[in-house]
Amino acid sequence: MLRTDINELLTQTGPGTPMGGLFRRYWQPVLLAEELPENDCPPVRVKVLSERLIAIRDSEGNYGLMDEFCAHRGVSLWFGRNEQGGLRCPYHGWKYDYTGQAIEVPSEPETSSFCANVKLKSYPLVKLGDVLFAYLGDPAEQPPLPEWEAYRVPEGQAFTSKRVQECNWLQALEGGIDSSHVSFLHSGNLDSDPLFKGSRGNAYNKADLKPSFEVVDYEGGLLIGARRNAEEGHYYWRVTPWVLPNFTMVPPRGDHPVHGHFWVPIDDENCWAWSFDYHPTRQLTETELEAMRAGKGVHSANDEAYRPLANKDNNYLMDREAQRRGETFSGIHGIALQDSSLQESMGPVVDRTKERLVATDAGIIKARQKLRKAALALQEGVEPVGNRPQDQKVRSVAIVLPADQSFVEGIGEAMIAKPGVPQTTV
Repeated sequence: MLRTDINELLTQTGPGTPMGGLFRRYWQPVLLAEELPENDCPPVRVKVLSERLIAIRDSEGNYGLMDEFCAHRGVSLWFGRNEQGGLRCPYHGWKYDYTGQAIEVPSEPETSSFCANVKLKSYPLVKLGDVLFAYLGDPAEQPPLPEWEAYRVPEGQAFTSKRVQECNWLQALEGGIDSSHVSFLHSGNLDSDPLFKGSRGNAYNKADLKPSFEVVDYEGGLLIGARRNAEEGHYYWRVTPWVLPNFTMVPPRGDHPVHGHFWVPIDDENCWAWSFDYHPTRQLTETELEAMRAGKGVHSANDEAYRPLANKDNNYLMDREAQRRGETFSGIHGIALQDSSLQESMGPVVDRTKERLVATDAGIIKARQKLRKAALALQEGVEPVGNRPQDQKVRSVAIVLPADQSFVEGIGEAMIAKPGVPQTTV
C-alpha cells in the first residue's frame, strides 16, 4: 500500500508541486515534428504538466513554445495568424516572436517602448529526429539536449507515435515497468503481431508464467530484470531500463526494431503515451513502417487529435469472441490498447492505498521510492539524475544466460547504446 500523501506527491505534476519541479528538470517530448510541418504553419495547442501553451514555427523555421494566451486581454493565440516572423493575436493585432517577446502593439505610438516590456512565458523547443522536445524548467539549470538513441540514429531508422491516455502518468509508467503482465495480457499477440512475431523469446514468455524479478540501481534509474526458464541450465532474461522520471524501453525481440516509451503528463488525470521504434544498425523497412502507422506493436490507430479509435467511449471495441478463441487474452485488440484500457480502467488517478503488491512488483516499488526521493531532494537543492547524456545512452536487453550468472554480469555493456552496434536480443 502507498499512503495518500505519497500518492499525491507522485501523481501531481503542475507548477509548484514537488513532482512538477522534478519533471521540469528534463527535456520532454511535446509534439511530433509533423504537427509543425512547415514555416508559418498554423499554431498548435500544447498542454503539458498542467500548463496551457502554444507552439509555432516561424517564417525562418524557428520553433517556439509560449503561453497560449495573449498578454493583452487573455485571448487564445491558437486563433492567431502565424506570418511574417511572428504570431499575431486576431483580437487587437498584438504580435509575438517565437520567444514570446511582443514585437508589435498597433495601438501604441511608433516611439513607444511598450513592446520591450511585454513578454509571454516561453520555453525552448528543439527538433530531434521526428519529435519536438521542450524544456520547461529554470533556464539556469537547463541540461544538455537529450541523447536517447532513438533520436540520434540516422534518418529512416526510427519512428515515433503518440496517443492520449486518459489516466495519470504514473499508472501508465508502471505498466511500462511491469514485465510480468506480458505472459498474460499480450500472450495472444506475441506470435501474430508483425513487430513481435518470430522471436525465440516469445516461446520463453509463454512457457513460463511465473517470472522472477531482480531490480538493480544504476546511475540514471533502475535496471529491471525479468527471469524466465529457458533451456536446461539457462534463464531467459528481459532487462528493462527505467530512466528518471518517465522513460522506459521494452526488451527487443529478434531483429525487430527496439521500442520504448515516454509517459508525459498532460495534467494530473491525462498523459501522452509516446511510443518509439528504432533499429540501431539498419533502416526500418516499409513493411515495418506500415505496421507502425496501422497501430501494431506498441503503437495505436488514432483520430486527428491522437485519441485512440478504440477508447473507453466504445469499450475499446471489446471482442469477447476473440477472447474466447484465445486470439486475445483480454478481448482488446492491439498491444498498446490492451495496456491503456486496463490502466484507464483504474480511474483517472488510482487509489494506491488499496493495493496489495507482490514480488513481481519490485520494479514499481523501487521506482516510486526513487521518484519520491528525487523530488524531495530537489527541493533541498540536490539535482536529479536521468538528464545527463550518460544516463540516456541506454538500451534494453533480451538474453539467455547460464543459470549461475547474474544478469548484470551477463549483459555487460550490452545496455550501453553505441552507434552502429546491434542490439542484444533473442
